[in-house]
Amino acid sequence: MIMREKKEKQEKAYKKKPAILRKRQPNRSRIGDFFVYLFLLLVAVVMVIPLVFAISNALKPLDELFRFPPKFFAQNPTLDNFQDLFVTMGKSWVSFSRYVFNTVFITAVGTFGHLIIASMGAFVLAKYDFPGGKLFFKIVVTALMFNYYVTAIPNYLIISKLGWVDTYWAIIVPAFAAPMGLFLMKQFMEGLPMSLIEAAKIDGANEWKVFRSIVMPNVKPAWLTLIIFSVQGLWNNKAATFIYSEEKKTLVYALQQIQSGGVARTGQAAAVTVVVMIVPILIFILSESQILETMASSGLKD
Repeated sequence: MIMREKKEKQEKAYKKKPAILRKRQPNRSRIGDFFVYLFLLLVAVVMVIPLVFAISNALKPLDELFRFPPKFFAQNPTLDNFQDLFVTMGKSWVSFSRYVFNTVFITAVGTFGHLIIASMGAFVLAKYDFPGGKLFFKIVVTALMFNYYVTAIPNYLIISKLGWVDTYWAIIVPAFAAPMGLFLMKQFMEGLPMSLIEAAKIDGANEWKVFRSIVMPNVKPAWLTLIIFSVQGLWNNKAATFIYSEEKKTLVYALQQIQSGGVARTGQAAAVTVVVMIVPILIFILSESQILETMASSGLKD
């Protein structure tokens, strides 16, 4: 009797909860779940194989790198390739730390500026109607269709006229205006309830406080995704088109010069592959859980 009353109270409390807080009951069978997880497992294996193979190659000694047929995993793993890479970089007349600083500076400033400008522009386009707003967004969507090679010559002419050739700004400023970030943030902000913004204004918040304290926390999945794409693009940018001074070149450019050193540097080339891809992968791993968590809890609708 007591158990029945307790169960009835729990059912009543459950019904009183908002629909968004109720636990959704999956309508799939166990067999369906099994095939879904099996498919996801196969996709994960296919995606992780190139990463594991690259790391395995970087740990192989030279004799295993030239062995035929090649082995997937290193039989005698060693860090000699990484040591040789750092020795080679240390012999350059520009220090290794300088290349790292150039890349980190360009990546950090470019990503931060892109995030701020894209977020502020998307907020205005998504939540306010003004003359020319829809036309401007159509131009942004059209710009998504043009890749780097189409816009390379106009970009170079503009950068040259501004006197930014052979400076960091030749890479940083174009990153601010990348259309992908504005498109992504605008589409996500359109799902944000206008009632939140209006309530904040009624409480006395100005536009900047609304943007900083209301809008940005609720679109966290979007700007975390934007950071991942921006870091990946800037970190892997060789900047060879605009930067000519060796002391301003990026780490990726210097590492790829080592990669082109011929057969004698095959082991170092394998190590370069791991060094180049490690930072974007770490950024994604550190942000992935937060993206999934905020996506699951930010389904607000008017």
